[in-house]
Amino acid sequence: MAQSATATLRTVGTQASNPAQGAGLPELVDRRLFRELSYVGGRWTAAEDARALDVRNPADGSLVGRVPLLGAAAATAAVAAAQDAFPAWRRALAKERAAHLRAWYDLIVAARRDLALLMVAEQGKPLAEAEGEIDYAASFVAWYAEEATRLSAEAAPSHLPNAETSVRREAIGVAALVTPWNFPTAMITRKAAAALAAGCTVVVHPSSETPFSALALAELAERAGLPAGVFNVVTGTASEIVPAWCADTRVRALSFTGSTEIGRLLAGQCAPTVKQLILELGGHAPFLVFADADLDRAVESCLSAKFATSGQDCLAANRIYVERPVYQAFVARFLDQVRTLKVGAGLEPGVEIGPLIHERAVAKMAEQVEDAVGRGARLLAGGKRHDLGGCFFEPTVLADVPDEALVFNEETFGPIAALAPFDSEAEAIAKANATEYGLIAYLHSGDRARIARLVPELEYGMVAVNRTKVTGAPVPFGGVKQSGLAREGGRAGIEAFTELKYVCEEVG
Repeated sequence: MAQSATATLRTVGTQASNPAQGAGLPELVDRRLFRELSYVGGRWTAAEDARALDVRNPADGSLVGRVPLLGAAAATAAVAAAQDAFPAWRRALAKERAAHLRAWYDLIVAARRDLALLMVAEQGKPLAEAEGEIDYAASFVAWYAEEATRLSAEAAPSHLPNAETSVRREAIGVAALVTPWNFPTAMITRKAAAALAAGCTVVVHPSSETPFSALALAELAERAGLPAGVFNVVTGTASEIVPAWCADTRVRALSFTGSTEIGRLLAGQCAPTVKQLILELGGHAPFLVFADADLDRAVESCLSAKFATSGQDCLAANRIYVERPVYQAFVARFLDQVRTLKVGAGLEPGVEIGPLIHERAVAKMAEQVEDAVGRGARLLAGGKRHDLGGCFFEPTVLADVPDEALVFNEETFGPIAALAPFDSEAEAIAKANATEYGLIAYLHSGDRARIARLVPELEYGMVAVNRTKVTGAPVPFGGVKQSGLAREGGRAGIEAFTELKYVCEEVG
């Protein structure tokens, strides 16, 4: 990896000239989707000093490609481009913005396979999961293409004589979007489609581990006819790019998905310029199973909630609590299913667990297992680096995990399932809520009265009852406590990129 840079931009042109694809990147039908350049102001650009950042396939360490290693100067240039484009984009008819988004959606759907292959190469997730993410990502673009034409505010009845009052929603301005490596396409479209539909222009900084998914979206946005400066992607050094956006008064909103620790830092950096913050931060989801639950359904749901994206998901079921009468039966059935999970590189047939994103993630998994076993937990499966080596970690099951174990007290971003019994509703709720996080909770019970009692007691922004999948374009995604601010998706997602304007006009 190259050193930090503060390089300015050098225009390369509208057609990127890519070198031969590395061993870490499979052949694409549309090779132009593989871009090794940033995209600013409608131009494909490199660093002025030609420095670049290596991107490697986490499955085997092979080189996927290189992207410009940019810093604060490039970040500022991108904001300038977005600010220049903002007046015309804001004034465009809503149906015109919607048409651009619909064209972008159509192109994403048409490129589904290639986009998924890019994701497998740089992120490592199994191909079926990657294709599912492309579908999920596209759904936000389709949803907000329609919402663009529906954005309005309620009228305000006049409380004054001879006055006519109204309330309207207006685009907030330039929005900075900072996205993570675990969902490198969907986390961009969920933010960008909402902001663009509202009339904002955007500057995007993708994770340095997974920039190619973002650059492919930029290529498709250009083909969809988005005007220059409306959608910009800046690759490089997050520690320089993002603070520059936080300090820039022209950036009126910051949307970030990532850890709670970094979210706190960004909130502090944005305070002097009083930006709108949309923060989707960490999660440490409890998974509650009561004795009256459908045990087979609960096991299946728990397997999905824990091991999707190899456990590298803020929605992952990290703390699995099962009522004591069915605890041993649940553990046995769950363990049988975990032992069948196939581990391997994302393009291998039938693979369900891919590599972790980097070596630090593997080290963290080993630390959590060692700590839990040292505190008395039973290691029933896995617990170490997989025989495949590299960044692969065995699907792991820990039973009888004590409350003080690290795996129950810090977000687990990997394939470790930690289980413990409980004896009462009150105990289950207390354990579930004993965390700074509040993103999602999972609840399995066959008792409708119990469900009605417990849902209000769970201190979470989302609750999944007797199922795993709950997210989608129409719903407000987000958490409470230190899992974030505001919501993404649904109507709340577009409103986050707007300001309310109240107008009071003399008519007498």
